[in-house]
Amino acid sequence: MRNKGKTMSWFQGSKKWILLVGLFLLVIGGAAFFRNGKKEAEYRTAKVEQGGITASVSATGKVNARVTVQVGSQVSGTIQRLFADFNSQVKKGEIIAQIDPSLLGAQVEQAKARLANNEANVEKAQVVLADAKRNLRRMEALLSQNLISQSEKDAAQTAHDSALAGLKAAETQVAQDRASLKLAEANLRYTTIVSPVDGIVISRNVDVGQTVAASLQAPTLFTIAQDLTEMQVDTSVDEADIGKVAIGQEAEFTVDAYPDTPFRGTVQDIYNQPLVVQNVVTYDAIIRVKNPDLKLKPGMTANVLVKVGFRENVLKLPNAALRYRPEKAASGAAASPKGEKGRPNEIWVLKEGREIAVPVTLGLSDGNFTEVVAGDLKPGDAVITEKIGKSARGQGSGRPPSMRF
Repeated sequence: MRNKGKTMSWFQGSKKWILLVGLFLLVIGGAAFFRNGKKEAEYRTAKVEQGGITASVSATGKVNARVTVQVGSQVSGTIQRLFADFNSQVKKGEIIAQIDPSLLGAQVEQAKARLANNEANVEKAQVVLADAKRNLRRMEALLSQNLISQSEKDAAQTAHDSALAGLKAAETQVAQDRASLKLAEANLRYTTIVSPVDGIVISRNVDVGQTVAASLQAPTLFTIAQDLTEMQVDTSVDEADIGKVAIGQEAEFTVDAYPDTPFRGTVQDIYNQPLVVQNVVTYDAIIRVKNPDLKLKPGMTANVLVKVGFRENVLKLPNAALRYRPEKAASGAAASPKGEKGRPNEIWVLKEGREIAVPVTLGLSDGNFTEVVAGDLKPGDAVITEKIGKSARGQGSGRPPSMRF
């Protein structure tokens, strides 16, 4: 009985301790819950800055020489010799290739022989005409003395007129043969391919022994860039941005070969002809650029930024501040639009832990910052970009955390 009493006493004491520990943990959990529920909201902010802002339009393009000449052949034949290769510097009028001239040379000799033969025919026709003239004068004299009939005189006239027509035909054939000879000589000259400009050979499309056929169109033998120190970038600008691009604007671009080296140029021309690829409309903007070190090579892909606007020493704020809207403002039907140039917008400034709405008028944007044209802001003001804390109303489910013993 004594042991049983001790056991009951120990059990009752332990029960009290368990209740005390549970009560203590419940008090701590409730305090933590109410402390978290009353925790003030936390914000991520950014500073309003004073400085320059540059708006730009991005596009892609291809680097090309300003003047590129494709040198072809007007006659068919076999390439006999080559006097230029890739990267060869050539001068205007310099021989760069030779087509086998034997066939065309033979055609020149044939044309000369035909011309000589027909010139002899002209001389023969002149002799015949002179004889017909003498005979006609004799017949006219005899007819005046009534020694011959009129028909004999008419036959002499006919012979004279026929001899005259024969001379004209022979002379015409000589003129035609002379033209044929000029054509044959010109074709023979075309077997010698010369450079039409001063420049550098960037492409050679034939080899010695290769036959070129110019029956339908002139085949391209060489491509010559006139001056690689003066290049241009053929840039494809999206139709949504082409209205911002104008002749004379500065442009900056990089190429994959020199990703850390910016190249600078100027918009020289904007083509009105649209380029439509898979229903995407672009326009070609020509950017001229100097290339004194010959780093830029034809065909390189350029990532272009055209500077379409610049403001110096203006008030600017980060674009993330334009996207922030408090919960009440976000749920309201009359919330003002964000980020629209020239229209009043509303941004939120953190002052003494509170969100303060500030109306502003926006200007130029570079994608990261936007110019503030008007508004009650000054450099250093903390504009809210994101809320990272939660209010008591927005946190949890409203009941204390469960505890297990």
